[in-house]
Amino acid sequence: MGGARAAGASEQARSGGGQQRLVVRVRRTLGRVTTAPPPTVTLDSRFATELAEMAVPWRAEEAPEPRLLVLNEPLATELGLDPGWLRSVDGVRLLIGTAVPTGAAPVAQAYAGHQFGGYVPRLGDGRALLLGELVDPDGRVRDLHLKGSGRTPFARGGDGLAAVGPMLREYVVSQSMHALRIPTTRSLAVVATGRTVHRETPLPGAVLARVAASHLRVGSFQYARATGDVDLLRRLADHAIARHHPGAAGAERPYLALFEGVVAAQASLVARWMLVGFVHGVMNTDNMTISGETIDYGPCAFLDAFDPATVYSSIDHGGRYAYGNQPAMAEWDLARLAEALLPLLHDDQDRAVALAVESLGGFRRRFDAAWSAGMRAKLGLRADLDQAVVSPLVEDLLALLAASRVDFTSFFRVLAVAARGEAEPTRRRFLDPGAVDDWLTRWRALGPDPDGMDRVNPVYIPRNHLVEEALAAATDGDVDPLMRLLDAVTAPYDERPGLERHAAAAPPDFGTYRTFCGT
Repeated sequence: MGGARAAGASEQARSGGGQQRLVVRVRRTLGRVTTAPPPTVTLDSRFATELAEMAVPWRAEEAPEPRLLVLNEPLATELGLDPGWLRSVDGVRLLIGTAVPTGAAPVAQAYAGHQFGGYVPRLGDGRALLLGELVDPDGRVRDLHLKGSGRTPFARGGDGLAAVGPMLREYVVSQSMHALRIPTTRSLAVVATGRTVHRETPLPGAVLARVAASHLRVGSFQYARATGDVDLLRRLADHAIARHHPGAAGAERPYLALFEGVVAAQASLVARWMLVGFVHGVMNTDNMTISGETIDYGPCAFLDAFDPATVYSSIDHGGRYAYGNQPAMAEWDLARLAEALLPLLHDDQDRAVALAVESLGGFRRRFDAAWSAGMRAKLGLRADLDQAVVSPLVEDLLALLAASRVDFTSFFRVLAVAARGEAEPTRRRFLDPGAVDDWLTRWRALGPDPDGMDRVNPVYIPRNHLVEEALAAATDGDVDPLMRLLDAVTAPYDERPGLERHAAAAPPDFGTYRTFCGT
């Protein structure tokens, strides 16, 4: 599959070819519609009540022919929802927002954002709705949110809809991220609407039901700050503290402590992305959560050949959000959060700026610590090893991987084989096998633990060529590749027979890969 063919596969996955077969086959396989007694579903409206200035009451558009495509049963159970009922007609209507519990108050949330560095003062949920907040059996508050539910006042000329292909893609990738133990929003269900969505070509429409710790973003604070209403900004900060960083409430400077909590959460998150080769693709400030969860799986992808300059997004022409730029871009986004919070940090602006700059400086330290600890684990090295020994080893390895364009994910699994005494499979990954010999000698002298390596280095990720293959097959009515991919990525550390293709690097002729926002 050459570059043109790879792009064509992506277009096919977005194009809706075989629309009726996709809907029918997936429905029969994954989304049995049943009848079940209605449960008691309670949705709170905390955001809508506490921050009414940032919430526009709205309802989802009716769907001509809603059909459940895929349901995340473990997540439903975790939320205290009955999977059987969610498959019923009424359950599906809840999942697309056309039937909500009595007392629920669905809203479109307002936020601003820097998009590729340019400030947009009014973004908001143009095609999304917050149905409300669930309290799960463990007492955790979780947002139930929709994507593709129709135009809202924030749509800015868009149709407010989403297509089946991109929503299934978000389902797969978010499932993988959760299995990789990376904080993420979760996909609860994808429902086909029976509506045609018009992009470059007609597409089958869908709604994604998403669950998150919240949908508060850096852009939420930018919006509140731009209103000039310091009381609104303070209420938003108090809401965020109560929801995500309760320890900040008792701090001497609670809003500075909130900022530091977000800095710490994002430093840890981005380090985890980097350690598995995840490229987010669109790290705008409206896509950086206050909770530290990954959000928005539009143009994301995972590294194939290791190259810090890798860009997958079709619209990132300058490489702003390349793999290697992600830590710096996260720090940039956090600086925008600091700017929004300045009125709460100190009455004197110069002092507020100084406090913010000092706290923002903690991002790089925290990221470096998380990255270093993660790389030690990936290499099977003891935590008490001198960093002066480990850092050059890591830097030299990354240079070797980049020079030979070695597949990032599979390399670390085969490296565990070298730790067990057989180095040849590792050496064969490099254009010049002898170039890695010195590095292997230095590394093995430190006594790496291969079993520990296998516990942290995944066998399976949503490899780009397999994602495209699965979506292309689904458009032709065959969901088996999609199901095999889900089976692999939801248990990523356990090597299993029959999934050899899912552990293998992309074929040499896969070519240049580009992802799309799915809007």
